[in-house]
Amino acid sequence: MINRQWLLASRPEGSIEDTNFSYKECEVPNRELKPNEILVKNLLFLCAPTMRNWMSPPGNSLYPSIPLGSPIMAPAIAVVIESASAEYAPGDRVSTRAGWQDYEILSTDLVPVGKIPDEMTSVDAMGKFGLNSLTGYFGMLEVGQPKENDVVVVSGAAGATGSVAAQIARIKGCRVIGIAGGDQKCRWLTEECQLDAAVNYKNATVEEELRQLCPDGINVYYDNVGGDILQAAIENMAVKGRIVLCGQISSYNDDKPSEGPRNMMRLIYGSITMQGFLTRNYTDNFPSAISNLKTWYEQGKVLFKEDVREGFENLPLFYRALFDGSNDGVLLVQINSD
Repeated sequence: MINRQWLLASRPEGSIEDTNFSYKECEVPNRELKPNEILVKNLLFLCAPTMRNWMSPPGNSLYPSIPLGSPIMAPAIAVVIESASAEYAPGDRVSTRAGWQDYEILSTDLVPVGKIPDEMTSVDAMGKFGLNSLTGYFGMLEVGQPKENDVVVVSGAAGATGSVAAQIARIKGCRVIGIAGGDQKCRWLTEECQLDAAVNYKNATVEEELRQLCPDGINVYYDNVGGDILQAAIENMAVKGRIVLCGQISSYNDDKPSEGPRNMMRLIYGSITMQGFLTRNYTDNFPSAISNLKTWYEQGKVLFKEDVREGFENLPLFYRALFDGSNDGVLLVQINSD
């Protein structure tokens, strides 16, 4: 059998280009499995903005840098083909981190692996109840800690993570304002997700818009973007406000580190906290989080948008959609059937 692969051919400098990837075909791994290893067939990949950091040279993030000539690393849904682990049997579907390839041997001691319930589809496991939704959930509730009547602002609010974070704040009784790019996205936030207001950063001065919408300041700001929008929120934070640092997509394609706040004294005198987090810090709480998300979804309290595409050959093309804004929800690519 042929094992298709997309490899990291060169490290991106600025925007991702076709030349950063190379396609290869090789044989399926055929060695004897070591204890706690599994051979999996990858079914579906999540296209996540943070993968851009993994393509950078070592030292840019606490995740390992993808070595040149190795498959692109991504969150994945896979099915177990062979197993030397007591926890996983052939036929089990798992959520894991894998390379852009059809088949792979994974060590369950080194890579996070979790079983997917039989009643849950692969798309739902990586979409509605997957990594992006869990990131929005834990970032808002564990780090932001919204209280009833708080004023909450979320950037990247029409995205897969931001929309969940914003809707959870609304469920908790907060006044919620989303920041997004485009009138259509803003209408979706206010009309469908029932946010109180939305700011289109493409045709508004965000700092001034937030000043008008939040005259008493922002209690919780959930940041997916960084850069000037983060600074606009800082200038409008309330005393003892909380800033949740989730992502910095505005600078992922830059060749230099993300810039920090330009007015640190505002943070000091305002007793404002800024905290980053990783979703994997809350792994033990995944089951309860998924249960809550499912309940809210069934009650019609939270909406999800999934942009599901097909075709292994188009993985690099689809991934770039994250950075030109052409995706419509959590971006998933199906490459194989069960």
